[in-house]
Amino acid sequence: MKAIFMGLGYIGLPTAAVAAGAGITVLGVDVNPDVVATINRGKIHILEPALATLVKQVVEQGSLRASLEPETEDAFFIVVPTPFKQNHRADISYVESAIRMVLPFLQVGNLLVIESTSPVLTTEKMADRIFKERPELKDTLYIAYCPERVLPGNVLYELEHNNRVIGGLTSEAADKAAAFYAQFVKGRLHKTNARTAEMCKLTENSSRDVQIAFANELSMICKKAGVNVWDLINLANKHPRVQILQPGCGVGGHCIAVDPWFIVSDFPEQARIIKRARETNDYKADWCANQVLEACEHFVHETDREPLVA
Repeated sequence: MKAIFMGLGYIGLPTAAVAAGAGITVLGVDVNPDVVATINRGKIHILEPALATLVKQVVEQGSLRASLEPETEDAFFIVVPTPFKQNHRADISYVESAIRMVLPFLQVGNLLVIESTSPVLTTEKMADRIFKERPELKDTLYIAYCPERVLPGNVLYELEHNNRVIGGLTSEAADKAAAFYAQFVKGRLHKTNARTAEMCKLTENSSRDVQIAFANELSMICKKAGVNVWDLINLANKHPRVQILQPGCGVGGHCIAVDPWFIVSDFPEQARIIKRARETNDYKADWCANQVLEACEHFVHETDREPLVA
């Protein structure tokens, strides 16, 4: 089995390295010449525990190399960023660019998997573009969607042990993708259709966003009511069916602050709670900053110092 990973960032490089470590011959493709050169020296350009050792090993044994251009192989994986635009709509231009790059190299019987977090229907839209330009691949190319579920700082372990959701455009595509991941994933492989898999990734992070928003909103209410939010949550969690999270100053990481917008932008009338949660968590950062300023001003007033300028 030979595979190409399009994108060698925080998900693409670790996944490519883990696959190479499992005996798959991997070509990693990136548009950044410095990234390509770094990896071909057996080095890494990102921070991730244990990744440097693994990359050095698989590069030296010849199972992983990097390039600026794809080649003809058995399987293709799209692992590129999907940020959102100013209107909170998903920017899938990186996915589109990666698809254009691999298009000339696709052959009958190949597997193509999109891992990039994407709005619902993205996989089908990419398939339509492929078949429009390469109609001979219709019904002979296996296309699937399989989102990553990893935590930075623990990526290598989670790539191997986390369960994966694999959505094929056909059941045969899901089977073929599952067979590939089974070579290095020890978690369970749950097969479904592409739309469900796309929505699953967005749902997971939207659910977390809503739960965080509840805790953050509760902390602001408690501030107004003169209630200690930490004591309140501790007591409320004594209920056998209640588990409230701890409030913070918004949300951390990249995914939770972005992915819910992919649902909201496509389903604005239906995604009301998801939108409100996203707005609450965005606002919480400003609220916390104002709390710090008020505390500083109070301190200055109490110590008769010159007022601080915000």
